[in-house]
Amino acid sequence: MALSTKDLQGSASVKKTIAPGNHTLKINSVKLEPFKFIENAYHLMLNVETEPLKDFEGFLTDPKNAESERYEGQVGRVKANKYAYADGETKSGVKIERDRSLLMFLKNLCKGLDSASADNKFMTWFAKQDGKHETIEEFVEAFNTMITTKEKVYLTFCIAGKEYENKNGYINYDMYLPKSSKRGYAFGKSILMGVAEYDEKLHLVKLSVKDVESFGDEDITIPSNTSNDFSLD
Repeated sequence: MALSTKDLQGSASVKKTIAPGNHTLKINSVKLEPFKFIENAYHLMLNVETEPLKDFEGFLTDPKNAESERYEGQVGRVKANKYAYADGETKSGVKIERDRSLLMFLKNLCKGLDSASADNKFMTWFAKQDGKHETIEEFVEAFNTMITTKEKVYLTFCIAGKEYENKNGYINYDMYLPKSSKRGYAFGKSILMGVAEYDEKLHLVKLSVKDVESFGDEDITIPSNTSNDFSLD
């Protein structure tokens, strides 16, 4: 049978997870995760998802149930801040309060969500929480319940990150929201409306390339592969 030069278009699969960059995302849930190196410190994790993709098979929404629905877009876990939220004091003597810092972030997030929606329902919700919760854990749980039950709102995000090598030798990303600066905000309605444009030089900490001791008769520098798998390792 003669060889055919037709139908040779590639079929590269779309990754199931996002990487650092500018993305249009909805927030599926939020969660406090303890930071083990500082007592009573937390990272606030945002579980996000892109808009639905055509001809795409995402991760299962429930990994333990093979019959569960699949995400319609790429997903990711993003820290609200590069550093953990904790009580402390800056070098200049300014006191930092963990709970207040977390509440300020959630307030700004509500403002951002309102900017991309038709009304002020998120800030209205936030204002109604005054005096309702005894702890930050209770407040974040209430915010999570609210964000998972209201109609999803998509925001433009600038997501920064740090490369790391997982146990299988693939590169993954520890992703977080960068600080607001003259370049713009970490999230909002759009880049034109003040969201920072992603810049790899500023927003990505790359993993150093490792040198193998020997490969055949000469030394060759081999970069790690990039994984398509959604791994938390």
